[in-house]
Amino acid sequence: MAFAPVVQAAVIRRLAEGHRHFVLDLCSTRFLDSMGLGMIVAITKHIKARQGSLRIACSDKWLLQVFVLGGLRHVYSFHDSVEQAVAQPSGVSSWPVRSATRHA
Repeated sequence: MAFAPVVQAAVIRRLAEGHRHFVLDLCSTRFLDSMGLGMIVAITKHIKARQGSLRIACSDKWLLQVFVLGGLRHVYSFHDSVEQAVAQPSGVSSWPVRSATRHA
């Protein structure tokens, strides 16, 4: 909760500097609530407006469940580590992604 405004401000600042592709590292995150999800959706909109991309590094099944319950699991590209997320080529995909089937 305390870090959501800080993260959002940092992303907006980086976008203004010309950065377009981001990895959000949630690997050490122990808790994510609706304010955190709202911040992620908000920064995603800013990033997509600049034709950028957002990947999320997170392998914690409980944290991933928050995205499932929020209906956002298939919207984002999840990776087990920052290194894995960075290793993937940057590409622009449409957002939000609409999936015909939903899996946990």
